[in-house]
Amino acid sequence: MKRRDILLSAASIATAAVVANSQQSTAAPNSPAVTKPEPRVGKTIEIAQGLPGYYVTPTGTGKFPAVIVLMEAYGLNNWCKSICNRLAQSGFAAIAPDFYRGTTYAYTDTAGAIGKLKTLNDNAIMSDVGKSIDFLAGKTEVNANGIGVIGFCMGGRYAFLTNANYPTKIKAAISFYGGGIDATPGNPLGQKSLLDRVTAMQAPIMLMYGSDDQLIAADEHGRVSTALSKAKKRYILNLFPKAGHGFMSDRRDSYAPEAATEAWMMTTGFFSQNLKPKKRK
Repeated sequence: MKRRDILLSAASIATAAVVANSQQSTAAPNSPAVTKPEPRVGKTIEIAQGLPGYYVTPTGTGKFPAVIVLMEAYGLNNWCKSICNRLAQSGFAAIAPDFYRGTTYAYTDTAGAIGKLKTLNDNAIMSDVGKSIDFLAGKTEVNANGIGVIGFCMGGRYAFLTNANYPTKIKAAISFYGGGIDATPGNPLGQKSLLDRVTAMQAPIMLMYGSDDQLIAADEHGRVSTALSKAKKRYILNLFPKAGHGFMSDRRDSYAPEAATEAWMMTTGFFSQNLKPKKRK
């Protein structure tokens, strides 16, 4: 365990103790105990023939909204699975298709991850996403009219594309530091710009970037927002100061705790607003 992780863990324990003591001293004698959502752990599944993935649902029964989680360039690793688990704890069924079919790369093996990323085909990835949508639509515990998508890094670009590729099936999209949304011709990854697909989008999209991201130039933010504005699409673009590429992952050196905490609150709020049924007054 890294020294940073030890310090964070110690700080969390200390904070929890202070909060607990404060609640005990101020709560009324007959006040009901505050219950936290039960932590969730999913399982590896077969989404479709030849397409493995990870799936987790909230506790209880009912028609849950669902989120498709699109992995980083490093593969469907434990951090990606933890995002699924956190979404389930917040009331969303979550599924992560494994685009690499079992292969993962350590965060220290960026060259290997990039090499794998270069072999991907946008149409093939969208086919995998479509199979994930069909899987969710066929589950009795899922509200097929409340499916969203979220992606990180490589997956952030694919979340943007998913919103355009499945406009009638996706109700909300979130892209975290999705590099290559407006890829320039001849770029090293061989990616194509996705801005010509913006007009097809129907669902609102939220884009998350770090101000210190060395992989995504600031002018790309502007080009993406301009395309969305010209097409009159509903979007939010958030820029987090002192945050770099991969700032959400506590497994990476670029982890930015304050930005990650705030971004997660925005994530669950955005999905709650757009995926969960509205209560009638």
